[in-house]
Order: sequence, then C-alpha cells, then structure tokens
Amino acid sequence: MAPRVSLSAFLASAKSALASSTTKKQKLTFVVGNESADLDSLCSALLLAYLRTYTPPHTLHIPLCHLARDDLTLRPEFTEVLRRASASPDDVITLDDLSAASSASAGNLDADWLLVDHNCLTGRLEAYANRVIGCIDHHADEGRVPRDASPRVLEQSGSCASLVVDYCREAWDELKSKSAAAEEGEQVDAQLAALALGPIVIDTTNLEAKTKTTAYDVEAVRYLEGKLAANTEGRPPFDRTAYFTALAGLKEDISPLSMRDVLRKDYKEWDQGGLKLGTSSIPASFVNLRDKAGNGAQLAQVVEKWGDEKGLDLVAVMTAFKEAEGNFSRELMLVARSEKGVEAAKRFEHEYRGKLELNEWRGGELDHVTEAAWRKCWTQGKVENSRKQVAPMLRQAMTV
Repeated sequence: MAPRVSLSAFLASAKSALASSTTKKQKLTFVVGNESADLDSLCSALLLAYLRTYTPPHTLHIPLCHLARDDLTLRPEFTEVLRRASASPDDVITLDDLSAASSASAGNLDADWLLVDHNCLTGRLEAYANRVIGCIDHHADEGRVPRDASPRVLEQSGSCASLVVDYCREAWDELKSKSAAAEEGEQVDAQLAALALGPIVIDTTNLEAKTKTTAYDVEAVRYLEGKLAANTEGRPPFDRTAYFTALAGLKEDISPLSMRDVLRKDYKEWDQGGLKLGTSSIPASFVNLRDKAGNGAQLAQVVEKWGDEKGLDLVAVMTAFKEAEGNFSRELMLVARSEKGVEAAKRFEHEYRGKLELNEWRGGELDHVTEAAWRKCWTQGKVENSRKQVAPMLRQAMTV
C-alpha cells in the first residue's frame, strides 16, 4: 500500500493526472460540489476525493472546485481552511483546469462524476449529468442519481461534510491502522480534520444552530476533534470556537467586494419549466446592501443588471445575518424579469408567503410592481428555511 501523502501533495498528483489524461487517454473520476461553491461544497469534495483515493480499489478521485480560479479570491474563509490543512488555493483544481483538459481532448473527456452537496449537475457541468455514479448530499432528492448508485447518501444534516465523515469513517480508521509511520499519519489526519471541521462549524454555527445541527454533525465534530487532539505535540490545543470565529469573520465580511461580487460569491441557478432562476445568498442585511450600493434604487439597479448578465427570468436574493441584539434573521428579495417570470413570482407569493412568514420589508421600500415589472422584498419569519428549502419552492412555482 502506497504511503499517504499530505493534502497538498495529493492535489498536486491529481492536477498532474488531469493534465496528462488527454495524452494517456485514461478514464477519470471527479468529485465535485454544487455550483455555489460554498465552503461545504469545496471542502466536502476535497475530503471525499482524498479518502476514496486511498481506500480500495485505490482509484484516483480528482476533487474539482466548482468555480473559476479567479473566484477563489471571493472566498477568504476557504483560503483559511486550506491554510489550516497545510495547503493553499494554488493547489486546488478548478473549472479552468477542467476546461483546459477538455479543450485538449477536443471535448471528449472520459470521466465519471461523484457529487457532494448536491444530487443534480447544473450549469457548466450539466453536459456530464449522464455520467454521475453517486452522491453524498443533504438536499432534497431530485431523482437524478441512479437508485443503484454507490454511494447514494441523501440525509438531513447541517453540513454535507458531516455526511462525508460518516460515510468514510470506517475506511478512514482503516487507513490509520495501516499507516507505516504513525506520526506522519496523525499529521495528515489532522490536516483532513481541519478541512472537514471548517464547513461543519460554519453551517451549524459551531453546533449552536438547533434547527440545523443533527446527530451527524455532533458525532463528526467529536470524531474530528479526536484526530486533532492526537496531533498537538508542540502545538496549543485545538480551539473550535476560535476556529469558528475566524472563519465566520472572513465569510461574513463583504466590505472588500463590489456589489456584483457580493451577488456572485454564493450563487446558484436552475432552469425549470422553461424559465431560469438565479439565487444569491448573502451574509448581510438589505439595509447594509442598500447602503453599500448607495440607495434603494441603486441596489435594485445592481440586481437588475445581474439578472441581465445571467439571462434570468427570476432573481432571488436571500440574506442571512445577526441583528444588533443577536437574533438571527433572514430576508428575501424576488425580482421577476419576464412575463412568465412575473406569473411564477405571483404563484410563489400566493403559495408560500404564509408558510415562510414573509412580511413587507420596511413598508415596501424596495418593492416595485407595475404591468411590466415585479419586485418585492420581505423579512422572513421562518428563519429555519434557507436556500435549501426556498429554492425548491421557487422552482415549484416556476412549473405550470
């Protein structure tokens, strides 16, 4: 059995294999998260690819970050997690690397796809949808992954990384027992544990979000902290709260970003019923976004321009933040940009306004409804419903 290497060295090998695949004509296996490329998707893909590569049948799994390389700068929290795992953004494989390999093979890239944090390929990767061989996900089952796929894990959890840890735990323990050098194995395990803990603490608010945290998350944290505790010689003990605080601060600071970058940092889109929906999740209030844009009219203009750029019928902007008194809050802005989009928006409001406890935001300050345009903004009373729940509601409203 080949000795395990660091996460950084593994990524170098994976990147080299992708680059040489066009000349060697070898079949590849990718692990990829969803197109929002949030911390959970990025880290889950890296973790699963590493552990699957080093367990039988020892097939190289290439972790693909579902974003362009330039977009890595929008995710400083990911850079920090990589640093804790002794790696850097330069090490990871992005859509740019995939495009280069695909172009070199005249678009005939022979590859299977394993999905994490989603169960339906969308966006630029939708062309590979018929090559999906499995998934580990905590979203609603869209019925696109074959029933006999392995793995096919679809369970409720705060973080998909917790499900990856649960699925790989036995194999991970087996790796430790077979490691030739115990000290080196513990160091690599600590790197991987830091990688996995990042999204779990963020997505569960350090296990304090009662509506999100599940037994999978609690057990994953206990297991991963054990791996970090085994590798503290010459180092201070691991402080999970400090780790969460550092990552949350980086994730929530949108001050360096342009408004366009704010909208594209955590963005997902779907085609449904002949319409195109784009959703942006933002860790700031509409008051902050309004002030950042200049005023309400300029904020609306930025959102409209983003809808133009992406060719959207519906634009959904979802905010999530803590108020000054510490209460967690959500808001939702929905902009319809076509006749059918307006119809879908009205259906959504009729069907889900009560279920989500949507209330007019600041007396309708950001609303604009005419025969040719439709924009509404609400506070959301049901704060337990994130994009994971709201996006399927919007998609349902788009289906006539």
